[in-house]
Amino acid sequence: MTVTIRTARTLTAVGAALTLVSPFLAWTWTARYPGNLTLNGYPGGSQLVTLVTGLLAVAFTTRHLAPGGAVRALRAASLAALTSTWITVGAIAVTLGGVVNIEPGGWLAAAGTALLAAGAHTLPDDTVDSPPPGRKLPRAVEIAVITAVFLAAMYILAYGITTESAEEFLAFLPAAGLGVKALSASGLAARLSRITARNRTATAIAAFAAALAFPFTQTGDQYTAIADNILVFAAVALGLNIVVGLVGLLDLGYVAFLGTGAYTAALVSGSTFSTLDIGPWPFWATALLGMAVSLVAGVLIGAPTLRLHGDYLAIVTLGFGEIFRITVNNLDGTSGPSLTNGPNGINSVPNVEILGFDLGEPHTVLGVEFGRFANYYLLLLAVIALIVFVYARAGDSRIGRAWIALREDEKAATAMGIEGFRYKLLAFGLGASLAGLAGTVMAHLQTNAVPDNYKFADTAPPNSAFLLAAVVLGGMGTISGPLVGAALLYLIPAKFEFFNQYQMMLFGLALIIMMRFRPEGLVPDRKHQLEFHDEEVARAEARRAAAEATA
Repeated sequence: MTVTIRTARTLTAVGAALTLVSPFLAWTWTARYPGNLTLNGYPGGSQLVTLVTGLLAVAFTTRHLAPGGAVRALRAASLAALTSTWITVGAIAVTLGGVVNIEPGGWLAAAGTALLAAGAHTLPDDTVDSPPPGRKLPRAVEIAVITAVFLAAMYILAYGITTESAEEFLAFLPAAGLGVKALSASGLAARLSRITARNRTATAIAAFAAALAFPFTQTGDQYTAIADNILVFAAVALGLNIVVGLVGLLDLGYVAFLGTGAYTAALVSGSTFSTLDIGPWPFWATALLGMAVSLVAGVLIGAPTLRLHGDYLAIVTLGFGEIFRITVNNLDGTSGPSLTNGPNGINSVPNVEILGFDLGEPHTVLGVEFGRFANYYLLLLAVIALIVFVYARAGDSRIGRAWIALREDEKAATAMGIEGFRYKLLAFGLGASLAGLAGTVMAHLQTNAVPDNYKFADTAPPNSAFLLAAVVLGGMGTISGPLVGAALLYLIPAKFEFFNQYQMMLFGLALIIMMRFRPEGLVPDRKHQLEFHDEEVARAEARRAAAEATA
C-alpha cells in the first residue's frame, strides 16, 4: 500500500510539473489556430486555462487548503486541466489538418495532464464528512476575501464572454465547471458561504462592484452587447424564479410578460412605427407603465387559472404564451385592430434618455469611453439590482414564507390558515411586473418589439423554455442560481453557432446529464440539495457514527 501511495504521489508531482511548464512552450507552429499558441515563454489563449487549472491542482496537493478533503478536490482540478488541454490539442489537430501541427509543448501538456489525473485518481480518498467550520476571521479580512472572490469570478465570466472562438470556449467551459467542483469538494465553497452569510450587505456590494468593473475592461461593444443580452435574460429568469422557485408553479408562458413590457415601451416611445400618437415618455414613466400593464396581464391570466395544479396549470400558461404571440402577430390592421404592426412589429424604438444622457451616444466615465452597449449595461445592472432587492425582501418576508409553505405542501399550508390562491396570485403578478420591467429595457436595447422574440422555444434565448431551464439549471429558490443559469444558457448557443442544426439536441442532452448528476442545480438551495441527496447524507451520517463508535 505504501508503494502504491508513493507511486501515486510521484505521478501527481511529475504530472503537475509538466502541466505548469507546458503553457510556456509553443503548442502549434501557426497563428491560424485561435489564441496564438506559437510563442515560447508567453502563455496565451487556452494555455492560460491549462496553467490556471494546473495551479489549482497544485494548491490542493496540501490539506491546508482543503478542509473537506484534498484528494477529491485534486481529482476534480486534475480533470479540469485534462479536459481543457486535450480538447485544445485535439482541436489543433482537427482544425489545422493533423497531429503533425502539434508542437512539443502540446504533447508535453497532454502527457502532463494525463499523468496528473492518473496520479490524483490513484491516491486514497481522504474526504471529511463534516469538515471543521474554520475560525472566524476579522470583519475587514472577510470583506477582503469576498471582494477578491467576486472579482475573480467576474474575471472568469469575462474570459468566457470574450473568447473569440468556439474552440477556446469549448476548452474553457468544462474547466470552469470542474474547477468549481474542486472548490466545492475541498470545503472552501462551504466556508465562503458561511462568510457571505455573515456579511450579506458587503457581499451584495462586492457583487455589484465586480459586475460594474466589466465594461471598464472592454475596448469595444462586441462583448458588452453579449453581456447586455445575458443581463436581460437573467432579469427575466429572476422574476420567473419567484413563480417557479418560491411558489412551485410551473409557468411555461412567462416570456409573454416580457413581450408585454416590450410592446408597451415601444408604443409610448415616440417611434415613427408606433400606432399610438403618444410619447416619447420619460424612461421612468415607461418602466412603470410596462410593469403595470404586465402586472394587469399577470392578474388577468392568473385569476382564472391559478386554481389549477401541476400539469394542468403548465398547459394553460403554455397556451397563454402562444395566445400572446399570435395576438400581437394579428394586430396588424388586417387580421385585427391596428396596434402592433403584426409580424413587422414596432421598429426604430429610440434610445433611452435619463437625466439628459442619451444612452445611444458615447460618454466618458473615469477616462473610459462608454459606447451604446456599455451605457445599457449600466442601466441593466441597476435593473438587476432592483429585482434582486425585491426578490430578497419578498423571499425573507412573511409573504415569502407563505410562498415556500405552499410550495412544500399546499394542503398543509392551507390547513394552517394560508390562503393559497391569494398568495399565488400575488407571486404571479409580482413575477409578471418584473418581467415587464426587463421588457421595457429590452425594447430600447434591441430597438424593436416583434412577435418572433417571444416564442415558447427557439434556438436562442430568451424564450419560455430557456427561461425555465435557466431557473432549474441554475438552482430554484436562489438569487445567484438563475443568474448563473442565464449566463450559461445564453453563452453556449452564442458560442456554438457552428452546431446550429444540432443546438436543440445538444441542449437537451446537456439538461439530461445535468438533471442526472446535479438535479438541485448549479447553485442549489440548501433544502433542495438535501432532498435530492438524502441517501448520500444518510450514508455520511452512518460513516460518522461508525467512526465515533470505533473511536
